Amino acid sequence: MRPSRSELLSTAQQFGDDFSNKKEITVLLSHFSTTHKATAIEHGEPALAPFLGRPFVGIGGVREYFETIASLLSYEEMHFSEFVVDPEARKVAMKGRARFTWMSTGESWDETFSYILDFDEDRKVAVYQVWADSGAAYLASKGKLDDTRKKKDET
Repeated sequence: MRPSRSELLSTAQQFGDDFSNKKEITVLLSHFSTTHKATAIEHGEPALAPFLGRPFVGIGGVREYFETIASLLSYEEMHFSEFVVDPEARKVAMKGRARFTWMSTGESWDETFSYILDFDEDRKVAVYQVWADSGAAYLASKGKLDDTRKKKDET
């Protein structure tokens, strides 16, 4: 039976809450499909960050994606809104906001990003897609985000 709109919305909100509340990776992985080859992809230029532009496939790949993110970035005040649910396609789109910090440089930025979650028939995430500010992440990773902001303010 196809999940209902309210079931998909609730499942997507729970995933967002668990991510926002920095739950253990095992909790995050429990949201992903084991009957489909779960995939995580954060769209962007692969040369800019090790988590960009390539699919992380299977539960092991999804684990690697979240471990890579956790090793490089911290975040605060994450929340999700503007959920759009398509029960026929079993997809949920959602907008997120958070303050990210590239841990090795300490540079931070406020970001608005979007997710599209594709669900299997058991309401588990089969495909997790992210669109985010890869430019800010790249500059922060190089320790150049704050300098870039200062240069912009000078012009």
